[in-house]
Parts: sequence; C-alpha cells; structure tokens
Amino acid sequence: MLSRIAESLFWIGRYVERADDTARILDVHVQMLSEEPWAEESAACRTLMAIMDHPATPEDGPVGRETLLRLLAHDRSNPSAIAGALVAARENARRAREIVSTELWETLNTTRNDVVTVGRTRRPHEFFAWVRERAAVVAGLMESATPHDATWHFMVLGQSIERADMTARLLTTQARLGAAGPGWTSVLRSCGAHEAYLRAHRGRTSDDDAAGFLVLDRLFPRSIVYALGSADRALRALEPVESRREVSDEAVRELGVVRSRLEFARRSDTIDDLPAVMGQVQEACARASEAVRDRYFPSTVSTAWVGEAL
Repeated sequence: MLSRIAESLFWIGRYVERADDTARILDVHVQMLSEEPWAEESAACRTLMAIMDHPATPEDGPVGRETLLRLLAHDRSNPSAIAGALVAARENARRAREIVSTELWETLNTTRNDVVTVGRTRRPHEFFAWVRERAAVVAGLMESATPHDATWHFMVLGQSIERADMTARLLTTQARLGAAGPGWTSVLRSCGAHEAYLRAHRGRTSDDDAAGFLVLDRLFPRSIVYALGSADRALRALEPVESRREVSDEAVRELGVVRSRLEFARRSDTIDDLPAVMGQVQEACARASEAVRDRYFPSTVSTAWVGEAL
C-alpha cells in the first residue's frame, strides 16, 4: 500500500475518534456547568482546555462555555476541535478515495458538509449527540463494509491510539477537577460505560471502581487497556514477523510497555496517582504515533491536516 494512502487511512481513524471523544468530554462538562450554577466556570473551562492541549490565551478573552464551544467544538480550522477533526477526516478520505468504500466516503463527506449547520442550529447536547451518531456510523461502516486487510488495520490502529489517548484525557480531567468535576457516574455515561460498569460490579458503585473500569477492564472497548490491546493487534497484523529476541517495532514497544504497567501494577497505585499515570499513557500514544509514521509513511508530507478552501 502506498505510504500516502496508509497515512490517510490512519488519520481517518484518529480524526473520527477524536471528534467522537471530544464530543463526549464536552457534553459532560457543558452539562455540569449548566446544572450546577455554583461551579467555578472559568477555572473548570481553563482546566479542560489545558488538558485538551488548547490552553487559554489572552486573545481568547473571558473563558466560559461560549469560548469552550467555539474553540473545541465549532472551529473548522483546528483539527483538535470537533468540526476541524471531521473536516480533516473527510480530507484524508478524499486522498484515499480509491481505497475507502463509497458508503464510507459519502458518510464522511455528508458529515463534513453538515457539521457547521448542525452546530449552529442545535443545542450543545443535541450537537454532541449528532457527532456521536455520525462517528458510530463511520465505525459501523469500517467494521462491516471494509475488508479486514491493511486498509482496515490502519484505520483501527489510528482509532485505537486516539481512543486510549482521549480516554486518558477524560480521566485526567475528572481527577484534576475532583469534587468540582461532573462526578464519575457522568464520566461513565459519557463513555457509554455506565450500564456495563454496573453489570460488571453488580450494582455496587465507587469512584475507584469507576476509574479502574475505564482504565483496566479487558472487555469494555473504551477502556484504555482494551484500546491499547486493539492497537497492538493491528500493528502485529500489519507487521507479523518479529525477532526471536526482541520487539523490533517501536510502536509495539511503546504501547506494550505502558499497557504492561497498567495491567500489572496494583490498581490502588494507579488510581492514587491517576493524573501522572494518564500522562504516561498520553506520552506513550504520542511516541507510538510518531513510530508508526516513521515506519510506514516516512517519505510522505504529513496529511494529518491539510488546509482547504472552506
């Protein structure tokens, strides 16, 4: 497969997952600010923006819900925002048009065309729900209408690395905000994990159990350990031959090391130092992404974000 096409497929998976997870994170926190008038809005918004790698600057003006939504939801020029990520996913699909299915292309193209109108005409919660639905359609088409060959593995690889990173950001947000945050039940709901968590723990609830579920559960697709395992499986399918003595793929090494730390550390140690541990997950995902780039598409001009006339 050509390097430029492989890179585009990788970034389709990452950008759609980024839009989905950003919508989930914002939905929880915007809802919290709406329901709890005593919450310190400026401090909460600044904390969230910093965790999402978009620290507030003086040019942003007063930081509140409107600023948060403008910068992290509706900005089409920023691929870290929901709208920007969906635009970038469509652009990468255009570059890999000869590989992606017609259904997947049409879904991404329609989503890109509608994102501004939906963002302007619907309330935040309705907009976030629409984003999650569109991301679910893309994920369904990836699973059911894409051959499970290198095309699929590159998209799943991007999706899985992004999911591990974004779940780590969500957990970091809650851990840092503490009592000022939305609460672990809301965090579970934002990941679609509340019912699965209750079944796994037979209705018993605690903050430590909720955090542990989202980090360590091996059966829930949005847990960090599951996402890291999914990325590992995709990498090994793309490059199945390994040395008898050591792992030669740096991306496999980075993800494997942090996954082993999570799986074999005492849960209490992980929960007690959650922001630092989640920082390690984010760093490992960033290094793994760089290793994937260097191994599979080193000669390409990055298509992670290529501006176009909007």
